Amino acid sequence: MTTRFGTPLTPTRRAAGLLAGLALGVAVLAGCSSEGAETDCGLDACTVTFDRGVEARATVLGVEAKLVGAQGDQVTVEVAGEQLSLTVGQQATEVGGFAVSLDSVTDQQVTIQVARGSSS
Repeated sequence: MTTRFGTPLTPTRRAAGLLAGLALGVAVLAGCSSEGAETDCGLDACTVTFDRGVEARATVLGVEAKLVGAQGDQVTVEVAGEQLSLTVGQQATEVGGFAVSLDSVTDQQVTIQVARGSSS
């Protein structure tokens, strides 16, 4: 015979615990924060859309990415403490175990992809 200690969980407490666990899981999966940028993250990659004309930065997949400057179709970003010059259509550049590529540049926004590299 098994003896259980404590009070049994009511359906309400069980549901509340499940919801809290799901919320924590989503926050951990996203693992991102931003200022002057929007992020869309999965398990191994994030799309970061920076607003131009502000100090835009985001933390994704445990590293900081920030927009340093943009001129024409060439953009300078800093990812994991290293500056990169990227152009649209260029192959991804490896930095700190991440592959970084430039998706698009407009007068208003710059969009990059940051993905875990094959070595991480």
